[in-house]
Amino acid sequence: MFQRSSVAACLLLGGAASPAQDWPWWRGPHHDGVWNSPASFPESFPGEGLPTVWRQAIGGGYSGITISEGRVFTLDRPEGREEERVLCFSLETGAPLWEHRYSADYGDLDYGSGPRASVTLSEGRAYALGATGQLHCLEASSGRLLWSVDTPKELGARQPTWGFAASPLVWRDLLILHLGAEPDGCYVALDRLSGAPRWRSGSDAAGYSTPVPVQHRGRDLLLCWTPLHLCGLDPRDGRVLWRIPYEVQYGVSIADPVLHGDIVFIAGYWHGSRAVRLGEDPAEATLLWSREDLCGLMAQPLFREPYLYLLERSRGLSCVELETGRTLWEDESHLLTPGGRNPQASLVAIGDSGRALALNSNGELVLLELRPEGYAELSRAQLIGKTWAHPAFSDTMIVARSDREILCARFSLQPTQAR
Repeated sequence: MFQRSSVAACLLLGGAASPAQDWPWWRGPHHDGVWNSPASFPESFPGEGLPTVWRQAIGGGYSGITISEGRVFTLDRPEGREEERVLCFSLETGAPLWEHRYSADYGDLDYGSGPRASVTLSEGRAYALGATGQLHCLEASSGRLLWSVDTPKELGARQPTWGFAASPLVWRDLLILHLGAEPDGCYVALDRLSGAPRWRSGSDAAGYSTPVPVQHRGRDLLLCWTPLHLCGLDPRDGRVLWRIPYEVQYGVSIADPVLHGDIVFIAGYWHGSRAVRLGEDPAEATLLWSREDLCGLMAQPLFREPYLYLLERSRGLSCVELETGRTLWEDESHLLTPGGRNPQASLVAIGDSGRALALNSNGELVLLELRPEGYAELSRAQLIGKTWAHPAFSDTMIVARSDREILCARFSLQPTQAR
């Protein structure tokens, strides 16, 4: 059922070319891990790999890459120093444009190589949340500090076991954070321009999942997963609309919820997956199905109607029917990424083509076709060293990082041909 080849199948991305999009926040322009690539995206990678445009040395961390207006952003931690940095590079040349340093005492923080969250970019501002809860709003063009908040001291944020990892979310005039603050501040909204508090919601501790803004039946909804609940919030005021209990061991609520139609899906590491059906009333939510044996971790599932493609903890990449939870196939040979205790690959869909890109934990970029019949690998190239950080995409380029470097590589586009 599973195929591996260095030559792509004859699958071409049809339709008119989409305009190039930036990657301004966690999981891309629509918060869903979809990249609207150029229509002439290649069917395979060159034998020698993707050509590198530039590379720069950086410090450690798991912070993903974000891109806006020709600038590349990430967070790191210089080796041997109790500080973190917000870094900004030129997308075209890789030239360092600015950096912002601040103190960050990790103490005995496990997996302490560096920050976890991605920098969020919006209307000329960069919002960065460090592993210990230091929040900075910076002018994206210059790095000038506009405001900052020590969230543990000023907001009562409670650092989770492995540090703050949920990326800041800009929603209209708000900056929404997953902080597990006391009291009643599992989620906290600030004025995105001034940093002034606007609302607090929920008493759960912080997990690691970034809240996801969606629309359901024409209403704005914030999908949130804590170590105790899957819940829906009104993003305007933080009001809890519905809450489904789901307590996870060690607080590892990590991958973001996925919504399609009326169904919300989450995948936990220890206690499996849950699917919740939403109703016409904003407060209506019921458990649709649960599977203790379908376990995810950090890798974000992708949805291609009517199926989910999930990196399952022990059985590798899997195809699951969203409506029923039925598994169609599994990659038990772990072809996509090495198996083990913490399997990881960053999955990004290429438009609506049925293809996807995966940056696996060994730093290999894999072009694959996602289909209910099975997993077909089209091409593979070594891109960077070992990494858990998510890459970003813009125009014909991919930017990725490890604990040692950040690099930009370019896809070689091909003339679109008839099928």
